[in-house]
Amino acid sequence: MTSRQGPLAGLRVVEVAGIGPGPFAGMMLADAGAEVIRVDRADAGPSVAGSGPLDVVGRGRRSVAVDLKRPEGVEVVLRLAERSDVLFEGFLPGVAERLGIGPEPCLARNPALVYGRMTGWGQDGPLAQTAGHDIAYIALAGALHLVGRPEEPPPPPVNVVGDYGGGGMLLAFGIVCAVLEARRTGRGQVIDAAIVDGTAVLTALFHGLRAGGRWTDARGAHLLDGGAPFYGSYECADGRFVAVGALEPRFSTELLDRLGVAADDELRVRLYDPAAWPELRARLAALFRTRTRDEWGSLLEGTDACFAPVLSLGEAPGHPHNVARGTFVEIAGVVQPAPAPRFSATRGAIAGPAPEPGADTDAILRECGYGETEMAAMRAAGAVRSA
Repeated sequence: MTSRQGPLAGLRVVEVAGIGPGPFAGMMLADAGAEVIRVDRADAGPSVAGSGPLDVVGRGRRSVAVDLKRPEGVEVVLRLAERSDVLFEGFLPGVAERLGIGPEPCLARNPALVYGRMTGWGQDGPLAQTAGHDIAYIALAGALHLVGRPEEPPPPPVNVVGDYGGGGMLLAFGIVCAVLEARRTGRGQVIDAAIVDGTAVLTALFHGLRAGGRWTDARGAHLLDGGAPFYGSYECADGRFVAVGALEPRFSTELLDRLGVAADDELRVRLYDPAAWPELRARLAALFRTRTRDEWGSLLEGTDACFAPVLSLGEAPGHPHNVARGTFVEIAGVVQPAPAPRFSATRGAIAGPAPEPGADTDAILRECGYGETEMAAMRAAGAVRSA
């Protein structure tokens, strides 16, 4: 691990290991300079993504491995809570309480602690105790219905909208807000971060548009959902794709000029007439299929046509713009996104690849005041594990 740098340097965070949005929030905090200690299970194996450097979302932490079913393991977490600014977990409601690491005992040890709770459905409500994943949460929030072609079921936008956008990012935002409040008042609090709530927040614009009569429940019929011919993706002659987002007239004019569309063509005359959009989209689709993606890039990239090639994960790091900005970095042989956003005075950094579960158990226990004899007894009893 490198030394901590970034706007959150000095912030100490305990992350009770989980999947999905919690680790993403931990990555954001660690990238911004926080010291994040991940509490892994004593019998933890590799994450869904793999172990070590392959677990990109798990980067920048230290790890202590404990058995939370043993009182000695619970005590380790409570001692960490005493010495930290933040603790967050992603259990179903009530599980942390049954384990003995819920908000009450943690705040009793440290009244200024910010306690984050990351769930899909929230801490209460009729669905709170039921299982779910990203697609179910964004479906209930109304976000899934916004995407896809009208003749097809809404496609899952992988897990970036719910787990990461409405979940992990909102949890990280909530943690920073609550830390600022705790430093002002000396009082901690509990954050109920639910993916369904956070995803609903992401749809705020569309509720306003709907109330104003500019958005309906039809899919693929609006400016931003692929209905407008000047905002969407098109297949090229080589089977690859390009994206255009020429919403405003000056940008769509630039696009059509460079595509060689005549001044009196229906593509120009009726471009902003929703009734003509299906026909005009079909015409643009036929036009884009006449050249390869890279040929269109040579003609349109770097102009105000609001154009970009649709790059794969393997291609994106090599694009000249991303290279120039350092948007991607390589850590321990794995190419991955660099920390974002960027800060002019306190730029964040990746402190290192994800640790193996228990990689830092001994060092962390010593920091919590455990002696060598006590640590040996805990290891022998299976309450903790060192990698």
